[in-house]
Amino acid sequence: MEPVALVTGGGRGIGAATARELARRGYRVVVNYHRDREAAERVAAETGGTAVRADVRDPDDVARLVAACGPVDALVCNANITPPFGPVRSMPWETFMGKVHDELAAVYHVTWAALERMPERGRIVYVSSLSADFTRPGAAAHATAKAALDVFARYVAAEACPVTANVVAPGAVRTEGSAAARTPELEASLAGRSVLGRPVEPDDVAAVIAAVVDGSLPAVAGARIPVDAGFRVLTGP
Repeated sequence: MEPVALVTGGGRGIGAATARELARRGYRVVVNYHRDREAAERVAAETGGTAVRADVRDPDDVARLVAACGPVDALVCNANITPPFGPVRSMPWETFMGKVHDELAAVYHVTWAALERMPERGRIVYVSSLSADFTRPGAAAHATAKAALDVFARYVAAEACPVTANVVAPGAVRTEGSAAARTPELEASLAGRSVLGRPVEPDDVAAVIAAVVDGSLPAVAGARIPVDAGFRVLTGP
C-alpha cells in the first residue's frame, strides 16, 4: 500500500513542487488548498493524488481534511498565510497578532489531527522561513510568526516521538507569489550574495522536504534546515 502524504497549501509554489517530488518517491499525495481549486486539481492530476479543500486554520475543516486522507504517513505543513507588512508602530495590534494567530492555527489543528492517524514512524515537516533570522523593514509580523512556528515545531518534535518533526526554512524562493517583487536587480543581488550564485527554486526546497519525509535523513529530528543557496554564509544572520 502506498504511503500517504498530506501537503497543506499544495496547489502552488513550494507545496506543488513538494507534492510532485513525493509522488515521484512513491507517495499518494493529498493536495490541500483553500482558494485555488484549479491549481490544486492540476497538481493532483499530475501526481495521481487527490485535491481536498480545507481552511487549515479551522478545526472542523481540518477534521474533514484528515478524515479524507485515511492514514497519514507524512504531513507537510506548507499553507501560506499572507503577512501584513509595515512598521510595528503603525500596525494595529489586531493586524499584527492576526498574522501570528493564523500562522500557528494553520499548523496546530492539522498537526494533532494528523498525529491521531499517523504510524509510529510518521514524519512531519513544517515549512517556515529564514525571515526570523533577519531584520527586514516592515516584516516584523511575518518574522515573529515564523519564529513562533519554529518554537512550536521544536516542542512537537519533543512530544510526538517516535514521529519525527522538523522545520525546513527557505530563504528567498522564486515562486509565483514572489514574482511581482523579484526585479532583475533583486535577482542579481540575491545571486551575488549566495554561495551557489543563483536563486532558490521551489524544487530545491521540495527536494529537502522529501528527503526528510522519505527517511533519506534518518537521524534528523527536531532540526531546522535552511535552504537558501548559501545566502547566510555570505550575509550572516
